[in-house]
Amino acid sequence: MAETWGEDRLIADGFGRVLVELDWYDGLRAGLAEIDGTVHYFESSNYVDLVDEVIYYVWPATDQVAALEREQWAIYVEWNRRYEAGEAWPGNHPGHRGVDARYDELESLLTPHRQAPADARPLQAEWRFGPGNRYQPEGIDTWVRWSSSR
Repeated sequence: MAETWGEDRLIADGFGRVLVELDWYDGLRAGLAEIDGTVHYFESSNYVDLVDEVIYYVWPATDQVAALEREQWAIYVEWNRRYEAGEAWPGNHPGHRGVDARYDELESLLTPHRQAPADARPLQAEWRFGPGNRYQPEGIDTWVRWSSSR
């Protein structure tokens, strides 16, 4: 099990909470996180390197887009809660088209914003795990500290 850290220590050490997980493959590959108090998208430059070694492309999200991302995230978190309680199954995951109309609408609205623009910043991520549940309405209990790519 990965080492966990308390929220106060994470904040004091310069880590920010990951607000939305968009992709996970052997670690967090894409999502939304705060950087210097502003919500940004981040996306792994590749899926071969370990998450601690890969460069992430990072770009700002508007407040409106961030709110839509968090709305879609809340739909997913509720599905995951029901799944873990044995009340839902993979076949009714909201990411499958036609299961949740609002989720589908949000997906259409958000897809263009999830593409890294040409001026996205390359940054290195350092990850930490908090002591809470992985999936929470306010974000996942994963924290990140960004630095210039090496």
